[in-house]
Amino acid sequence: MTAQWHGYAHVANATGYVEVVTVREDSAAPSAETTVIRLLGLLPRHLRCVPEVAGDQVRLWIARDGATTDTDIRRAVRAVLADAALWGWAEQS
Repeated sequence: MTAQWHGYAHVANATGYVEVVTVREDSAAPSAETTVIRLLGLLPRHLRCVPEVAGDQVRLWIARDGATTDTDIRRAVRAVLADAALWGWAEQS
């Protein structure tokens, strides 16, 4: 996986990305800074991500490609969030 930063405004308005927001649900869970590293390390290698950390939130913009649907991307994030290393974090509904 390659994290590529294009700038917040550029990515937030890009149609080629799926936005996924994760939030800390338990104050004893790891910080957002630790969590973003774990998320990026556990997501499938072919997903290109642009992360943003703010408070108790990690926002990921994950690039769409021809073979990966929005549902596939969200399913991959949910699978990663089930890992014990990300205990206390969940996808924001």
